[in-house]
Amino acid sequence: MAQVPQTFLDALAVRTWCGLALRSLGRAREEIDAINVYPVADGDTGTNLYLTVESATAAVEAVFAGYEQGGPSLADALRAMAHGALIGARGNSGTILAQLLRGMTQVLTAGDASHVDGTVLRLALRRAADAAREAVAHPVEGTVLTVASAAADAAEGAEGDCGTVVLAAYEGARAALAATPRQLAVLGRAGVVDAGGRGLVTVLAALLEAVTGEAVPEETYAGVAGAEICPEAPEHAGEGGPAYEVIYLLEADDAAVARLRERLDALGDSLVVVGGDGLWNVHVHVDDAGAAVEAGVEAGRPYRIRITHFAVGDVHTGGERPPREPAQRAVVAVVPGEGLAGLYAEAGATTVLARPGEPPASGELAQALRRAHAREVVLLPNDADLRHTAAAAAEQVRAEGVRVALIPTRSAVQGIAALAVHEPERRFDEDVVQMTSAAGATRYAEVLVAERQSWTTAGICQAGDVLGLIDGDVAVIGPDLTGTAETVLDRMLQAGGELVTLVVGDDAPEEVADRLEARVRESYLAVDTVVYQGGRQGALLLIGVE
Repeated sequence: MAQVPQTFLDALAVRTWCGLALRSLGRAREEIDAINVYPVADGDTGTNLYLTVESATAAVEAVFAGYEQGGPSLADALRAMAHGALIGARGNSGTILAQLLRGMTQVLTAGDASHVDGTVLRLALRRAADAAREAVAHPVEGTVLTVASAAADAAEGAEGDCGTVVLAAYEGARAALAATPRQLAVLGRAGVVDAGGRGLVTVLAALLEAVTGEAVPEETYAGVAGAEICPEAPEHAGEGGPAYEVIYLLEADDAAVARLRERLDALGDSLVVVGGDGLWNVHVHVDDAGAAVEAGVEAGRPYRIRITHFAVGDVHTGGERPPREPAQRAVVAVVPGEGLAGLYAEAGATTVLARPGEPPASGELAQALRRAHAREVVLLPNDADLRHTAAAAAEQVRAEGVRVALIPTRSAVQGIAALAVHEPERRFDEDVVQMTSAAGATRYAEVLVAERQSWTTAGICQAGDVLGLIDGDVAVIGPDLTGTAETVLDRMLQAGGELVTLVVGDDAPEEVADRLEARVRESYLAVDTVVYQGGRQGALLLIGVE
């Protein structure tokens, strides 16, 4: 009788796993989104998991592409997967999945072997479940954490190769998933299983196929009609909840992150902090988005900040209302700094942060359009270079039945002007026309420091020169920020204006805003000035004149 070949996990299997998980989540995304009722019924868990795995998959593919012959080691493939998931994690579910993958990687790379067997994989699944629980400030049963723990428990009782261990983990996860409505009352009332747990079962099914070569039949878990709800099924919060979801990557040491956890836990809920070795992904729901970002600034260097405003009617943990209907209208804006992200969010916009050299991809913009959860969405790219990316994202979401209007704002100050005249009660077309008109009537400028010698429309600049760009073209080259900014402002106001908007970056001298305000008061009597702090926005100063 022929011996059944033993199954192992190696670098190629990791690559296959990521690809299979991505395809499976792509097929299941809408179903998982539809059953997303906890911790917030915002219908995006499937999408968040898909985007998280997409980032992990891209990182693994990049590692393989670096080898003309042969391929990466198991450790290299696993670390790429974990890092890609960490930097690309979206939402509560995606952040927890990233920590699950990181926990597995910590065990699977300990020996730096070319492959691992079932014994090591059992330990990895246990570490993954434990690491995910440690990352969540207040673990709740009936969620993806319960499903992960059940998978690890089942794997511990399995003796054999990787295929045997993963099969046990998969079956344990499926059983735990089916029981989630009896553990969390909000799931039972909605007649669904936990969306994050459903996604994890899909990821485990992909791992099983990757190590055994045998496809796992897809199952639908959307409904659990007839499930008995235990009387003690817990509620974990009252109606309503924080108004914003804040997510960012953070470079900080362990001690600073420990303090950050305490600070954010006091500010809101759904706190998940994952990562390590100096790089973290922070997720929290809060009412004060600015305070959550400021806490990150105090802890280290936050970047890729995403702030999402939950529209009125969101179902937070334990609310009695059914999953909310889409809002009628929303605004999504790309912003260059943390300060503006807070400003836009307070005005009700869903924001996507664009760091210098890190423009958002069309998939990230499309996700933001979906997270706005509205029938009509206005998109403000606030950057001329993003027009094609924004158009692709808008077209993608239009195909899903959402009415999207792209206003070609080329600067954040034009976006501010557009947002100032936004009125959701107006007809959509009329609102878009008014916002487009306000943006188009706003001249924009930015003041920054030249990084190297270069030819410009104003002549040759040297590294360290201060450049003043008006409507995208270099108009002034000067030796200092304040003088250059005054020259730029004078040129812009020569054509008239009623309001000057100044957005000051963290690296700008404190006195520059005062100097410019004084100049406007003294020289342009009928012109008002408003100043905002932009944070680390790339440019030292943004100027708008309308």
